[in-house]
This record gives sequence, C-alpha cells and structure tokens, in this order.
Amino acid sequence: MMGLQFALVARIKSVSSHFGIDVMLQYHRQIAYVALVFILAHPILLFIQSTKFLALLNPFTAPLRAHMAVLSTLALILLIALSIWRKRLRMGYETWQLTHGVLAVIVVAAALTHVLLVDYYVNEPWERVLWIAMSGAFVALLVWVRVLVPVRRIRRPWRVDEVIPERGASRTMVLKPEHSNGFAFEPGQFAWIMVEKSPFAITQHPFSISSSAERPDRVALTVKSAGDFTSALDGLEPGTTVYLDGAHGSFSVVRYAGTKFVLIGAGVGVTPLMSMMRTLADREDARPIYLFLGNRNQGNITFIEEIEALKGRIDLAVVHVLSQSEEGWQGEVGHLSVDVFRRHLPKRYERLQYFICGSEAMMDTVEKSLSEIGIPEEKVHSERFGMV
Repeated sequence: MMGLQFALVARIKSVSSHFGIDVMLQYHRQIAYVALVFILAHPILLFIQSTKFLALLNPFTAPLRAHMAVLSTLALILLIALSIWRKRLRMGYETWQLTHGVLAVIVVAAALTHVLLVDYYVNEPWERVLWIAMSGAFVALLVWVRVLVPVRRIRRPWRVDEVIPERGASRTMVLKPEHSNGFAFEPGQFAWIMVEKSPFAITQHPFSISSSAERPDRVALTVKSAGDFTSALDGLEPGTTVYLDGAHGSFSVVRYAGTKFVLIGAGVGVTPLMSMMRTLADREDARPIYLFLGNRNQGNITFIEEIEALKGRIDLAVVHVLSQSEEGWQGEVGHLSVDVFRRHLPKRYERLQYFICGSEAMMDTVEKSLSEIGIPEEKVHSERFGMV
C-alpha cells in the first residue's frame, strides 16, 4: 500500500484522465491512513504476543533490522503529521513538498531493508527479487516525476507572450511554446506551471486553462492574486521563460456528447468554464449552456464583457448572482442556492450535466444544493485544487 502511493502521485495521464487528479490525491491520502493502521498493528501485535519483543525498541542493543523498522515507522508518522498540520506549522509548500518526497523514500527503503534482514517471509531468492523489484519500481516512479520528465521538459520551454489585466483582481498570462507546437488539451483541464526558469523546480502549482482548446499553441492561464503561491506569478513579464506540465484533469464538457450543460462558478472559478465556452464557440457547437456565476459585485465579474459577447456565438443563458446588493442591480442577490437554481434552470434539469468550479466551501454548498433539487450525483462534476 505504501509503495502504490508513488503511483497515485506520478501524474500518469492514462490513469488520472479517467478519475481526475483530485480524486487520486484524495485516495492517496485515505489509503495512507489505512496503511498506517496496518503498519502500527504489526509491532503492537508482537508486543501483545510477548513482552520480550519490547527489547527491539532499545536503540543500543536492538539489531539493525529493528532499527530499520523503527526508522520506517517514525518516518511515516512524521510524513503524515506534516501533511495534516502543514498550515498550522506554517510550513512552506515547497519545503513540505521536498520533505514529503524524501520521507517517502526513507519509509519504503527502510521497510524493504527490514523485511530482507528479517529473512523469514521473503527468504526464497525469487521472493527477495520480487520485493526488491517492486520497491525499486515505486522509487523509480518518483525519479520519473522529478528527474526524467523535467529532462524532457527542457526542450519544451514556454514564453510569456502577454499579460492581460482582468476584473476581480485577476490577470491572464498568455503562453506560447518556443520550440514546439504546444500541447493538446480538453477545455476545462489544467496545467502545472514552473516559473523559476527550470523544469526541475520544486515549486509547481496547478492552474486551470482559460483559453480555447482549438488553440493548443496559445495557452492562457487566468490567476487571481491571493497572497499565497500566486504571488510568484505577479512579477511575470512578457518574454519570461516558464515550463508547463499538462494537460491534466477529467473536468471537461467534451466527454459528454449529446447533452446540455450547466456551468457553475464563483470568482476566478470561471476560468475553466471560459475554456469550455470559448472552445464550444470556436467549434460552433449548438448545445444550450446555462451559466451561473457568483461574485461579490459587478466589478469583480471576470470576463463579463466576453461572456456577454459569447451569447451571440453559442446558445448561452447567464445568471449572475451578487453577494452585495448594488443600486440599479436587477439580477439575483445572495448566493448560489437551491432557490436560484429552481428559478432559472430549465425543465427536466435533472438530465443535464453540471460542472462546478470555485472555492472548496462554494463547491460543497452547490453540490449540496444540487442534491436537494434531485440532481443525480453522477451528473455533477468538479475538480478540487485544494487537494493538489
């Protein structure tokens, strides 16, 4: 179970494209707790069987195999503790990312050494080869993500072609490849960006693509300055070299043919929804789209002018919901709620496909509201960057 953790975070597109990286990372976290229970149960059961095994905890007299078991277990506990309390400890994301990878290798390597030194359950040559090969494969996945993939990325740098200020304290970075044709992506997917002029940068953060999938040679990322890692993007100017890892995600309307769509966003959560609408417009797709957008006020509605213009290119109905009432505003006031959806959704709305993007709290609330009005769970789609 611990070894498979490396596979869950290796960003293997053929796997993650079916489930979504956020789902795989959620499973990654959940299965880590399960593995920890089994691992802790092992020494506890030994101590219950006989108190003589307590001597294996003595750092001065215990054999090397016991030291390896203790090292692996303590490294695992520390790894999980830092993941749970990283923000409370005010631990930087990059520092956590580095320690997370190092501790994971220690956990697997020390555990393998312990198993081989015990020489009881894997004393046959083929068993030892199997365990070494499995452990090596798991660590190789980490090397693949951190070394081999970045080496390939060296030959595919991107350049910041344009920086466009947007409403809602956001801005769009238009990126163009320097030596390639870019990469194909589905509208709604995202990419990791590295801004340190090195494909080996530890700092990698995911952002949704806001541009049309019909232009793989021109990728736009729309980002809102939030004072966290987004601050690293504030100083980017045209001509800056960056690296992209993408495209990732399963959050896309193109996976559902012959249906109508309901797009629900709040704030900068409109970003992947814009990619969907721009793509559908470029493809002259006639399917109806119902767009619900929540914002604080009219001045914060990112892409409002283009959204209005898109009504002339696609069958688009837009419902704006402001949390702050304004003089002269005749639209919805409050939040994206059950009442808002009931007032504006068409008949037989339970048959439509719903795509939600926003903060964790917003998505939780909207998913609950959709459930209350009878939308089947399998028709509601989202990707949560909080897990990433």
